[in-house]
Amino acid sequence: MTAPVLELSGVSKAYGALRPLRIQHLVLAPGDQVALLGLDQTAAEVLVSLVTGATLPETGHVRIFGRATSDITESSDWLTVLDRFGIVTERAALLESMTVLQNMAIPFSLDIEPPPPDVARLASALAAEAGLAEALLEQRLGTLDAVSRMRVRLGRALAFDPGLLLLEHPSAALARADVVPLACDVRAVAERRTLATLTITADGEFAGAVSERAYILEPATGRLKPL
Repeated sequence: MTAPVLELSGVSKAYGALRPLRIQHLVLAPGDQVALLGLDQTAAEVLVSLVTGATLPETGHVRIFGRATSDITESSDWLTVLDRFGIVTERAALLESMTVLQNMAIPFSLDIEPPPPDVARLASALAAEAGLAEALLEQRLGTLDAVSRMRVRLGRALAFDPGLLLLEHPSAALARADVVPLACDVRAVAERRTLATLTITADGEFAGAVSERAYILEPATGRLKPL
């Protein structure tokens, strides 16, 4: 039997808010697409840190790819596990003066001026998968609109063929017309790759389009209520 990609049970983590982040129970199997509403930006960052093992819960447990995060004690081991996540977040740095192609090449090489042909092919394929038109590849990041920038982040998050894609308030800066198309493209990528996704969002429209199951977190109890 295949182990869940992610399991949180009885989790509690204080982070300076009025109450700690609590999640009673959440399980994602391979290929599951789940959206979670009810967390602000700070709480979302805390949850991403818990899920990736960057921080540990004060109570309860987090298991990723069949392992408790508390058992991952060596930094080299944790970095190997971290490669199994793709994280789509505004916190991911982009090189504003570089082109889309150069930014997409970063996961594969530091030699990006220009990228070697084999790296350029990989970067171009990721850009296409993320929904970026070929005409944008030589455009500088600083000139792109919000949804194109988020697609660059999506493409880079897919670079190492992750088992779990984490999306942290991906629609917060988008124009309303761009919300559902991006969500549908993320879901299509996940289905094509049989990729589990956990989307943390305050946007019910995005949540409904990107996921098979959407929940609202009750902060006081940690219960997840179906949207």
